[in-house]
Amino acid sequence: MSHLGYKGRALNKLKEFNVEVGNEVIIHHTDYDYTGVLMPRYEHSDDSHIVIKLKSGYNIGLEVDKIKKIEIESKTLSPKDEVIIQPTINKDLPKILLISTGGTIASRIDYRTGAVKPALTAEELNASVPELSKIANIETEVLLSEYSENLLPEHWKMIAKKLDSYADSEYVGIIVAHGTDTMQYTASALAFSLSGFPKPVALVGSQRSSDRPSSDAALNLIAATNFLVKERVTGFFVVMHNTSSDDEIACHWATRVRKNHTSKRNAFQTVGDTPAYIVKGENITRNKIFNPEQKPYTPRINFDTNAMLLKYYPGMKPEIIDHLVRSGYKAIILEGTGLGHVGKIMYEPLQTAIKNGIFVGMTSQCIDGMVRMTVYESGRDLLNIGVVPLGNMIPETALVKTMWALANSKNGVELNKLMTENISLEISD
Repeated sequence: MSHLGYKGRALNKLKEFNVEVGNEVIIHHTDYDYTGVLMPRYEHSDDSHIVIKLKSGYNIGLEVDKIKKIEIESKTLSPKDEVIIQPTINKDLPKILLISTGGTIASRIDYRTGAVKPALTAEELNASVPELSKIANIETEVLLSEYSENLLPEHWKMIAKKLDSYADSEYVGIIVAHGTDTMQYTASALAFSLSGFPKPVALVGSQRSSDRPSSDAALNLIAATNFLVKERVTGFFVVMHNTSSDDEIACHWATRVRKNHTSKRNAFQTVGDTPAYIVKGENITRNKIFNPEQKPYTPRINFDTNAMLLKYYPGMKPEIIDHLVRSGYKAIILEGTGLGHVGKIMYEPLQTAIKNGIFVGMTSQCIDGMVRMTVYESGRDLLNIGVVPLGNMIPETALVKTMWALANSKNGVELNKLMTENISLEISD
């Protein structure tokens, strides 16, 4: 029998009533009778609760000690009971490639467990989001299956190389399905390493699981597909909800976007401006200020991780700079206060680091605004030491750019030039 994740008292309760994960059950509880699908548990879960998915789509945990009886309404479905409809290929529609890295932008309920299962094939996508087949012919490819917090610069290289292999393909655009936690890092990495890429690329995620009634998954995917098909622009975008409702989807420029909320559907925001594009149903509006220069395609797919993002705070020990130098770091991005400052206690070790060939760039802890280190004496002192102001570059974007610039420059002069050059709108007006 299947009792995934259950142990101890919870497991004994399931065995008592011959219940398996995936069964639709009625649980007679001391408070109420609950109907739903028995869900698996996480490997580190306690043994005092049984979890079911209600018909509303939400999960609920029920205390084992308060369960009087469990009745089985229906057994687990077998694979032959599930019908997957083949998508209709319309030769008049353009082709879109969807590359999955582990983010679940479309999913369905697993007939065996009642759990959310990623929809990764063209057939599964059609079953989950049938609207897509009316917009484009979607082809899919699984590159990675990782939570985005597990992605490393080596994974950025894998994604970039995969995209590069499709630079001359017949696809009008490419969707990269990606987890939201580190999507802004990957977006920046692609924008720098594939500068001038001749097709639009949309990184799409979901703040809420596709089994939840409040999920943003399908709408983000539909909007991204509409955007790629209709606009035919070039560049890298993060496509997510623009408001907490379903009326607008934002297409953020890759190097100007930041995740500013842990769980809201409109967690991603363009820093310092409105998004590059807004999608409302089939209507797409462009931000008139957004006018990126089309550059020659010059892929430079490499990253050097010997860069540190350091957030300054009152009481920070200056010895940390010496430690970074001894540890082999080649660059430090400071997240300074206000217009770009750190306490004078940090001046001497920063000066020593710079004399030792370490690049030190300054960004601001403020969400918006430009670093201006000529306004106050402290900023001018840091400029004199050799700290490089990075405009209104988002700190996380600056870190990714530094990793990229380190790997693609021959010396300090070339590194400084790359860091202050506006490669992909990372410094905005």
